[in-house]
Amino acid sequence: MPAHRLPEHAGPHTPPAPVRPRARPVPSTALDRFNGAPREDAVRLLLACLPSPHWAGRIATHRPYPDLAALLAAADEAVYDLAPPDLTAALAAEPRPTLPKNTYAAARTALGAAHTAYESRFGHAFVICLHGLLPTETADHLLEGIRSRLANDPDDERLVATEELRRITRSRLALAFLESGP
Repeated sequence: MPAHRLPEHAGPHTPPAPVRPRARPVPSTALDRFNGAPREDAVRLLLACLPSPHWAGRIATHRPYPDLAALLAAADEAVYDLAPPDLTAALAAEPRPTLPKNTYAAARTALGAAHTAYESRFGHAFVICLHGLLPTETADHLLEGIRSRLANDPDDERLVATEELRRITRSRLALAFLESGP
């Protein structure tokens, strides 16, 4: 039987090489995936939150974001910085707010007429953030909002609509990252 030989670099009292623990994969968050995604994928996700190619391109270009708060702050700023043609296009692409299915027909009719009057006066869909409202509050909030804003001067209404668009976008963006999970 051959004698067991130690490697030439190891003496009889050389401690064994340390065992390195296996690296555990770091869980990937939705923000990590967004930060590392190809630009086209990031823009696609962003366009689902606000249909503005300029806005989505700006947000995607400034990645990576250290946390969701930083992303939301950048998104807010980019909405406020939209040039008038970009804002007009984003407002025009917004769908009308919807009422819960069990809303009375009279409320639907009144809201339809108010939407038509608003779009005729301002040239875009009425936008209002409904995030956080109970379904039972939606119809009253929509009707009250649209009726009160119909009296606005077009320049004032553009400022209000921009703020509502920012709130809607922020809500959609936060929801997109929360639904994606960690």
